[in-house]
Amino acid sequence: MLAVKGTKVGFIGTGVMGSSMAKHLQSGGCEVHLYTRTKAKAEPLLALGMIWHDEPGELASQCDAVISIVGYPQDVESLYLGEGGIVDSAKPGAYLIDMTTSSPRLAQRIYEAASAKGLHALDAPVSGGDVGARNAALSIMAGGDRDAFEAVRPLLGLLGKNIVLQGGAGAGQHTKMVNQIAIASNMIGVCEALVYAKHAGLDLNGVLTSIESGAAGSWSLSNLAPRIIAGNFEPGFYVKHFIKDMGIALEAAKEMEIELPGLALAKGLYEKLAAAGLADKGTQALYQAWE
Repeated sequence: MLAVKGTKVGFIGTGVMGSSMAKHLQSGGCEVHLYTRTKAKAEPLLALGMIWHDEPGELASQCDAVISIVGYPQDVESLYLGEGGIVDSAKPGAYLIDMTTSSPRLAQRIYEAASAKGLHALDAPVSGGDVGARNAALSIMAGGDRDAFEAVRPLLGLLGKNIVLQGGAGAGQHTKMVNQIAIASNMIGVCEALVYAKHAGLDLNGVLTSIESGAAGSWSLSNLAPRIIAGNFEPGFYVKHFIKDMGIALEAAKEMEIELPGLALAKGLYEKLAAAGLADKGTQALYQAWE
């Protein structure tokens, strides 16, 4: 098991969620090393004493564990499997933890490449958005070997509250797809409910008070409906990244020969939103599709 205090942890990706996560690792006693494609985005963290590296491979060569949370599967593939990337450069026995929502098949490829070099790879995507990241209350769904999972559990415990090993390599990503499928149709319901309430002349905050603790209750209703009511469509999780996730889930469903019509509908609605220039807004911006 990795001791938290003094462990050198490389962190790649300092976006909406990553910045908070890196801070929690540092507060927990880790020596945090950073890489992002745009150094300027990392400046507030560097001011806290985190250590910058110009290349991901350079970072990996100096760290006991590497955690990444980036945008797209192609970014993950380049980081881990590209020439001079993380798998090529990591210290022997290092732990590689990708927390990006990515392809289950890619997670399996990274695991196999890492294992061949004596490294320990886990796919560990998260749910909880910016709020969960700020509060160190993310739900973490992991795939990989039990021993590797137990070794990094103290690190994961600095970032989340609900931490579950779902199975072998790729199982974390498959579980995240289940999560995103549930959210996709739920967000349609949340938005349609508020549209209905508005056109019925109801007070939206009063409606929310009545329904969020009943059978209609959900994380999206409690956390995103208030943002919709306030006209706040800034991202806790980007529309463009949600479209990416839904595409991964639909691709995996096709491989398994199952149909997911609700997910396909949600993806189509979000794609129209992106085409209208709202790709960088939060997922709650789906409400604007009715406006």
